[in-house]
Amino acid sequence: MKKYKIEITVFLCGALGMALELVAARVLSPYVGSSNLIWTTIIGVMLTSMSIGYWIGGKLADKDPSSNRLSNLILIGAIFTSFIPILETLLVKKFSSISQNLVLIAFIASGIIFGLPSFILATVSPYAVKLKDKKPEEIGKLSGKISSLSTIGSIVGTFVSGFILIPTLGVRTIIFSITIILLLLSILLFENKSKKYFLMITILGISLIGIIFLGKVVFDRENKDIIEDVDSEYSRIWVKKVEGVGISYKTLQVDTGLESYINQETGEMGSRYLYYYDLFDYFQKDAKDVLLIGGAAYTYPNYYLKKYEDKKIDVSEIDPKMTEIATRQFNLDINNPRLRVYHQDGRSFLNYSKNKYDCILIDAFKGLNAPFELTTYEAMENAKNILNDNGIVITNIISSIDGEKSDFIKYEYSTYKAVFDDVKVYQVLPQVEPEKEQNLILVGIKGKSNIDEEKYEQYQEILNNELTNFSSDKKIVTDNYAPIGN
Repeated sequence: MKKYKIEITVFLCGALGMALELVAARVLSPYVGSSNLIWTTIIGVMLTSMSIGYWIGGKLADKDPSSNRLSNLILIGAIFTSFIPILETLLVKKFSSISQNLVLIAFIASGIIFGLPSFILATVSPYAVKLKDKKPEEIGKLSGKISSLSTIGSIVGTFVSGFILIPTLGVRTIIFSITIILLLLSILLFENKSKKYFLMITILGISLIGIIFLGKVVFDRENKDIIEDVDSEYSRIWVKKVEGVGISYKTLQVDTGLESYINQETGEMGSRYLYYYDLFDYFQKDAKDVLLIGGAAYTYPNYYLKKYEDKKIDVSEIDPKMTEIATRQFNLDINNPRLRVYHQDGRSFLNYSKNKYDCILIDAFKGLNAPFELTTYEAMENAKNILNDNGIVITNIISSIDGEKSDFIKYEYSTYKAVFDDVKVYQVLPQVEPEKEQNLILVGIKGKSNIDEEKYEQYQEILNNELTNFSSDKKIVTDNYAPIGN
């Protein structure tokens, strides 16, 4: 190992650098989201930090190319990394409470919290070239080897962290692991270790573990409302207990978005827009088979299975951990024979499903941060193809009716008009001003609606909220042209 300690260090630092980049997105997502703008900011800041690290690392290596100095640099990287959990609460949470500029928050937070350890890890490669001490005519070959090792490490770190470590271990355990690995690399590189060195490194190691543990204590103290903090393959998920006026809610939050919430006492759905999905019962009186795209906490499927005892529902939910959380925290009966769950991407399900449905409910859009692949003409054509005659698609869209924030509903209205035989729009809360973002329900009908006139009074309040004069001059959204989405 000693013979290849430089190579091992270069490889691991490359891997840990990419692990930190993925962790950064997860740590920041509950406060700033995970849109393209946020990812761009994080990647840009990390690359800037690494570029400076390569430059400074080269200068330091020319000045004093010692293994002990590199050891100390890596030790500093371990110290910076150990402070990430504390800074998440003390910096990111506090800053996000006083500023609405998410990009600015992401820029500052990623620069301070993750930029510093990334800077340190980047100094390793130029230092490694100098420490190998090759002949001048072999410098090019050596630089290529070191760069290759670092890049291979980055590739391994990306795949292992993204596919295995984050959904399995979670970000806190990964941060702890990165800190310990950097500490061990520092020990490996340090030469002529004395008893005094081992005493100091032991005290420092215990201190780093204490700092990470303190970070969890601070987080728990400042977030007493969080019941569960879960990392899945796709997102960071918080289950929270929120106290209202005389009511206690249990909520499910993904990134900055509130996905679902229920009354903790009664289990009733808290989101008003979900009751608009019952329109299928009015427009298609013979409906028996329903598909929901986007399960989240499964609040609507729970409600549906209790209300419609003669009907079945399939749910396409991409994230298995969502289903686990819904079972554990939101009273989902996963073994109900009238419920089938498919852990599959919604667009993929529409593309390849052999099932036929009387109604498709889409609950996968969160403002303009929507999966664009579910917004397009092609997606709706596929949805129409798996609908039975007189079938309907009902979609919840967050948009304003008029003004600058009305693009989403207008693009989708134009797209649905191009696919379906009849299209309707409903405003969930009529008292909300047209220029403000709100829940709008878009209904696309295949053929002629099979209305149950006897249920008009039951759904009259909802039906009265139709925007009968709604129109759009926007283009149709296609897979090739999708001006909305994340």
